This record gives sequence, C-alpha cells and structure tokens, in this order.
Amino acid sequence: MLPSIIKVWIVGWCQISVCLASVYQRREYRIGGLFNDPVHQAAFELALMEKEDWEQPFQLMADSFNVSLYSSLESRRAVCALIKRGVVGIFGPSSHFTSNYIQSMCDSKEIPQIETHYATKIYRNRCSVNLHPYTEEIAQFFVHLIRSYNWENVIILFEDDESLRRIAPLLRLNIDYGINLVFRQLELDSSGSYREVLTSIKKMPDAHILLECSIDILEDVLKQAQQVALLSDNYKFIITNLDFGILDLEPFQYGGTNITGIRMFDPLDETVVAFQRQIQKTLQTDENAGEPKMRLSTALVIDGVNMFHQVIKELDSFPSAVEAQSLDCQDTQAWKFGYTIANQIKGKEFMGITKRILFDFEGFRRDFKLEVISLTNEGLIKVGQWDTTTKQLTVERQHVPSLDATETEFNIFNRTFSIAIVLTAPYAMLKETTDQLTGNDRFEGFCIDVIEELSAILKFNYTFVVQHDGKNGNFNRSTNQWDGVIRAIIDKKADLAITDLTITSERENAVDFTMPFMNLGIRILYRKPEPVPPSLFMFTSPFSTGVWLMLGVAYILVSIFIFIMGRLSPSEWNNPFPCIEEPEYLVNQFSIRNSLWYTIGGLLQQGSELAPISISTRTASGFWWFFVLIIVASYTANLAAFLTVETLVTPFKNIDELARQTEIKYGAKKLGATENFFRDSNISTHQRVYTYMKQHPGYMVMENEEGVRRVEAENYAYLMESTSIEYVTQRHCSLSHVGGLLDDKGYGIAMEKNSPYRNELSSKVIKLQETGVLNQLKDKWWKEKRGGSTCSAKSEESEAEALDLQNVGGVFLVLFLGAFLGFLGSFLEMIFGMYRKCRREDASFANCLKKELRFFVKFKETVKNVQTLESDEKAQM
Repeated sequence: MLPSIIKVWIVGWCQISVCLASVYQRREYRIGGLFNDPVHQAAFELALMEKEDWEQPFQLMADSFNVSLYSSLESRRAVCALIKRGVVGIFGPSSHFTSNYIQSMCDSKEIPQIETHYATKIYRNRCSVNLHPYTEEIAQFFVHLIRSYNWENVIILFEDDESLRRIAPLLRLNIDYGINLVFRQLELDSSGSYREVLTSIKKMPDAHILLECSIDILEDVLKQAQQVALLSDNYKFIITNLDFGILDLEPFQYGGTNITGIRMFDPLDETVVAFQRQIQKTLQTDENAGEPKMRLSTALVIDGVNMFHQVIKELDSFPSAVEAQSLDCQDTQAWKFGYTIANQIKGKEFMGITKRILFDFEGFRRDFKLEVISLTNEGLIKVGQWDTTTKQLTVERQHVPSLDATETEFNIFNRTFSIAIVLTAPYAMLKETTDQLTGNDRFEGFCIDVIEELSAILKFNYTFVVQHDGKNGNFNRSTNQWDGVIRAIIDKKADLAITDLTITSERENAVDFTMPFMNLGIRILYRKPEPVPPSLFMFTSPFSTGVWLMLGVAYILVSIFIFIMGRLSPSEWNNPFPCIEEPEYLVNQFSIRNSLWYTIGGLLQQGSELAPISISTRTASGFWWFFVLIIVASYTANLAAFLTVETLVTPFKNIDELARQTEIKYGAKKLGATENFFRDSNISTHQRVYTYMKQHPGYMVMENEEGVRRVEAENYAYLMESTSIEYVTQRHCSLSHVGGLLDDKGYGIAMEKNSPYRNELSSKVIKLQETGVLNQLKDKWWKEKRGGSTCSAKSEESEAEALDLQNVGGVFLVLFLGAFLGFLGSFLEMIFGMYRKCRREDASFANCLKKELRFFVKFKETVKNVQTLESDEKAQM
C-alpha cells in the first residue's frame, strides 16, 4: 500500500514540475489597450484571460490604460508607456479626436493598432486595421433598401457632424437616382428634448424617415417620436445604428410602425449573454438592472483579441517569428515585426461574435454580413441577411418588400468581363506562332495566366482588349484627365485592367484595385561590374587594416608580457654553468630582443631556440600559439578566396552615389509610376534625381525596352521596377541590378470605383498567393519561357571580403586574457619564490621583496647575482 502511495506522490510531483517548467519557458506578449469605457476595458482583459492556456508556449498579457476621449497628450503618454514595455499591439483609442494621432505614432513605430470605432480614413500599407464595418459598405445596403422600397422622398434625421459624415454616401440617392432628400438635425429645444424637430417632421407630407444617431439617445428619440405620434402605421423608419437590437422596444412594437434596422450579431445569443454577464460581474454592476445585452463596440473588442491571439499563435510557431522589443518615443527606432503581424491580419479570414472578419489592404473591414431586423407585434425579429460581397439580400421572412432582381445581380458567376491589357513582356504578349489565332488565344503571359486562374475559381468569362496607346495610366494635371487603361476603366470601355499597373494613391482616387498579385520596388539597372586587376600587395587583402594593426599591437604586447614574466618568474633565472652547483650569478634567456624573436618565431610558425620554463611563461606561450593557429588558418583560407574569386567593382553602389556622380547618365520611363515616385518623394536624394531627370528630358525613355538598349550601348543607368529588372537580367547576361529596393509597392487588378467585384477578386488573389500558384507562374514566365534560362547557368560569384575585427575579435580577446593570466601567474611565482627563500635564510620578507623589485625595474640587467639575504642585510647594516 505504502509503495503505491509513494509512486502516486512521485508521479504527481513530476507532473507539477513539468507544468512549472513549461510555465517558466513560456513567452509573454504584452498587448496594450487605450479605453475610455470601463466595459471595453473589462471585455479586453476578460477576452485575454479566456485565451490563457497552460499548454501553449506563449501567453498574452493585458496592459490597458483608461484615457480621455479628447486628450491627445494623455493618449500619447499612455502609448509611450506601452511601447516602452514592449507591446506587440495596441487596441484603441476608440475616439475620433485622438485616433488619427495615435495611429500616426503606431505607424512610425510599426506597432499594430486595432481600432473598433467608425473611421473614414486609414492610410494604405500601414499597421492599423479597423474592425468596425466599413461605413461605405453599410451605406450601399441602405441605398439598396430605399430603392427597393421605391421611396421617392426621404427625411434624414441626423444627430451631429459625425452622423452626417456617416450618411454622406446616401447623397447618391439624389445624385444618381433622383430621390429627394430632406436633412434635419436632432437639436435640443428649450425643454431639453427633441420634440420640436420631431413635430416639424410630423407636419411634412413625407412619411419615410431614416434615423442616424448614437445609441445613447436613440431610445429617447423613439420615445419622443411616439409622444408626437410619429410612431404609427402611417410612417416607416429605417434605423442605421448597428446597436439598434439591444434596446427595449416593447413600448413601440404595437404602434404599427414599420421600423427596419441592422445588426452584426444577435445580442441574445447564449455565448454573448454569458460573456456580458462576466463583464457585469467584473464591473460589479447591479444584477437587477435587467438582461445584459452586448454592444457592437464590446463585441468588436472581443473579436479583436481573438483575432490577435490567432495571429500570434500562428507566428509563434515559427522560430524568431515575433519578439517583443522595448521602444522609445523619443527616437526613430521601429519594431521590425509590426508589418508582419499587420499583414497577417489583413491577409487572413477570421470568425468571431460578429461573424466573418476580413480586411482589405487599407485595413478596412470588408466582406461582412448584416442581419436585417424589423420590429413587429412579436418583437424584434430577423427578416433577412445582407451580404456585402454579393450585394444580395436573403429574405427569411416576407416582412421586407422583395428586392428588384436587377439590383441583386452582383454575383460574379457566369459574368463576362472586358479586360484591358498592355502588351508588355512578360505580363501580356502576342503568341509566337505561325498559326492564325483569334480572340483570347492570341495572348500569353503572366497576367493572362492570372486571369485564367481566377476565372477557373470564380467561373466568370472574359475578353481581352489591347490598350493601343500602350499606357498604364497617367494623370495629366493640366487637363485633369487620365489616359491608358485607367481611362478605359473610367469610360467603362473595360470592366477590369491587368498589367504591370502599380497601385498608387493617385490611381486609387480614380479606380479601385484588388489586393496586390505581385510585390516589387524600384531598382537600378546597369551593366554588370567589371573585374579589377590584381594588386601588387594582394597578399595583404585577407585582413582589413584594423586587423593588421591589432596583429602588430598583439605581437608587441605579448613580447613585452613574456619579457616581464621572464624577469618576475624565479624559474626563468637559470645557472649558466650547469657543472657548478652554487653559481655566483643567474641569467635570464628572455631579454627584450629574445622575447621579440621568440614571439615572431611563433607567429611565423618557425619556432626558436628559446623554451619557456615557468608555468606563467608557458601559459602565455600556449595562448599565443593558439592565437597564431587561428590567425594563420583564417589568413590562409581567406587568401585562397582572394586568389580564386575575381574582385568586381561598380562605379556606384546605391542611388545616393548615382545621384552625386556626373559621368553616368540615368533616367526612367517618361510619365511612369517610377518618375512619379521620385516626384512625390520627400527624400532629398530622390528629389535630386527627379530634378536631374527634369533637366535632362533626353535621358527619359518611352518604353522599358528602349531603356534596356541604352544601358547596353551607353554609359547609362535605368531606374526600373525590380520585377522587370529580374526579367531583363535573365535574358541580357551583361546587365545586372545595383543596390536595393527604393520603395515597396505592388501590382493590382484595376476596376471601376466601388466595384462590387473587388472583394471577391481580392480574396481569390490572396488564395493564389497562399497556394503558391502566383510563384509558379512567375517562375514560368521569368525563368523558363521566352529565353528565361539564358543567363541562369552563369552564376555570379560573390566577392571575397577582408576579415575585420568582428570576424577575429574573439581570438584577440582570448590572447589578451591568456597574457593577463600568465602575467598574474609570474607575479605569484615571484612572491611565492621570495617567501620560500626568506624563510630558508631567515630574512625579512619585505626587504627581500624590495630588493627583487629594485632589480626587476633594471631592465638592461639580464644577470642576477646569487647571494644570501642574510649577508645582504649585514652588508646594508
């Protein structure tokens, strides 16, 4: 019985030890939060607590601040404190007054920021994402709903300027469809109510009202509308607030008014209610206040935490994928993992309380679903669902008028698109064949294959249309007109456009783009570097100047150390006449000249007739020989590299050196995205390059092929996009790129503004990236087709580089450490030897030591007289 108890006890302790070890090794990621609402703060912390799992190798820790809605200074201090603690993400602040300022701080430090409030602008390719449904998408539903109701006149009630911005997209009802809109602001009258403005609306002949206001006043507005008899069966209301479903609407459900609203989720769902109860319990609110109902903002905080946890969990599975770092607001250092997390969030689909979560490349939430709800005698019921992707309303109850079929035909299935292309290798080219081809069969290339892959997934048809002017799309600021494929999209001559079309902010003002199907940047195309003739003193090349200097210093210092140790150590003072047992004097082999000769013999691996005797000098010699072994091996290996690898040299190494020199001409494609990049850049070097190109228009070319020809024939450098340079250098073996990327951008598929097909096409482009199809297509057209293997066999040998102190600094450290230990040992040997001699001759140790030190500093004397200490003392007396 007893052994089994002991066994159970041992097993239990082992399991506890394993758990403690796993906890000790867990990585901690701190997530910051800026909240002005204690409910949001509690939801944030509870959501992180629910994600706590002792079996996972990491832990998310909440670090939240309660900040004011209006104080940017207070928010800044909180953000600086958070990034000082090394947060990997920041939630909030949910305030229009401070959000943009905090977003700019997070962007500068590259800290992912998760917002949950309504926002109209997030700068492209930044670290911020907004979980709040994109208001433009919501507005499209209300436009659709009002048109389906056949309302000819609409009264729009709004609360304040923020509300007016939300409903601004509804102006298209009047502009595009001729529906009369009457705007009225919900202003408080002298009694502190809204009855005055509501009464004025009751006197109007129109009975169709769209109400846009915050949830804080919505219930009061409905009560006062009921008091002035607006909530009757003569009126129809559309409520735009997404939290409409959390109100107690029982007082209004029997009036016969047709009230329609929307929501993202059911606040009475068991899981949602349970979580809200936890929040109330945490905040110690009154349990008799009624059934708790969760607001959308709280649900978005919870979904944001779950989404962030999923991304961190995926990234944490890779070695060194995410590493927290303490930053300072006062410097310019940024976190290198911020864009990785932000891109993971933008590129993936998540599920949460608010259902599907998917972002576009700007960080706005797209492709979500809205539940359409209506107030009936039975209460608030779900009557349908609006899909922002397909722009279709699925009616579940015939309480909402059916929609016109022509308005819902936004499904991409079986549609036929006219797609504009530009004949540019390798994106789109005419097939090289003797057969007579027609239609789409005439073309081949990377972009052609991309459309083919998308068509196979989405089941749509397409027809390619060649852009005959060969332009991608440039904006003429004098005429305010676009040309190229952008113009074709605007004029509806093409539904889509795909080519090497760079996504820029200027182009995005005119058309919409999908997620990039190819990422790239600007590089410099130039001739391959030429080999440099070998130098007369190439034997010095394996080491840098610093290493040669340190080698000389090490040689001098070690020689001096051995000389000093030889004088200090008693074992190094030897009898010059071995046949005489008691000689009159002793000699030391390590004079300064012999020490220099001894170390240089070791350095050159030739040795010498000198042999150390004492432990200290042998210790120092051993470390010196080890140092010489490593240095000689490194020198020999690197010298072989210098003798076998050709040293290549280019007249410039980056854009700065190119801009400073005057001998090499350079340019870019005229009126292209590359020229526009230098035009709009705020970097002084880029501005100098743009000024040079404007002053020398003859150096600009109309086509990339012309630029390549000039690089081969002239002393000319061509500024070109990296993917095109990669294609050219695979086929022109005399050309290469110089320097790194000057920017980071992408190619996208263009379509008309607010196109209903963008999100669906973007999601499939991401799928092609994730499955590796786009990489396969790039290898096909860059490295295989059309002479892609011409230069692949001629691999470029890397240039040998001289070893510097960073490469061999450790062996110098070991040498100096050994020399110090030898020096310390020789001093101890001297002390111990003098102590034994003093005891043997019964002399004073202090006098003995003083005499030895007086002799030590006489460096020219290498002969030591042998006499007893007693006689020496008597002589002194």
